[in-house]
Amino acid sequence: MKLIIGLGNYGPEYEKTRHNYGFMVIDEIQRNNNFPDFKLEKEHNALISKKGEIILVKPQTYMNQSGKAVKSLVSYYKIDLKDIIVIHDDAETDLGEIKEVEGRSAAGHNGVRSIIDELGTNEFKRLKMGINSDDSSFNNKSLEDVVLKNFSSEEKPLVEESIKKAIEIIWKE
Repeated sequence: MKLIIGLGNYGPEYEKTRHNYGFMVIDEIQRNNNFPDFKLEKEHNALISKKGEIILVKPQTYMNQSGKAVKSLVSYYKIDLKDIIVIHDDAETDLGEIKEVEGRSAAGHNGVRSIIDELGTNEFKRLKMGINSDDSSFNNKSLEDVVLKNFSSEEKPLVEESIKKAIEIIWKE
C-alpha cells in the first residue's frame, strides 16, 4: 500500500494559493488516472481517493496539524515509511523546480514538521515544490503572505509543467 499525501489548507479561499501546491498535484493525479472522487474520512480527518494499492490523501486539518491525519492513516492502513510520499510547497526553491528529499528536517515547513513530530521520524520521501518567485510583489512580505499568494497568470504554465514533472517522479517510485 502506498500513501501519497499532498499538503495544503482546506477551504475555497486557499484553493489556488502557493501553500496548496501539494493538493494541486494530488488533484491532478486523481483527475488523470481514473481515481474515484475524494471522500471525507472523518476518522482520519482527510479526503481520500483509493485505487488498488494507492491512497491519495488531502489532510483536512490546518497545515500545521497535517501530521495527525497522516499518523492516523499510517496506523490504520499499516503503511511502511518507505511507501509514503509527501508533496508540499517550498519557499526556498525556485518556482518550477522540484527537490526530492528523504530523511531531512522540516526546514521551517509547519506541515512537514507536524508529520515528523507525529510519526516520530523524518524517514519518508518528500517532493518539495518550489514557489519562490522573482516577482517584486514578494519584496518585504512575510512568509505567510508569500505562501498564501495565488499563482499569477504568467506563472501558471510553469506550475502546470512542474505538476506534470512531479507526477512523473511519483510514478517512478
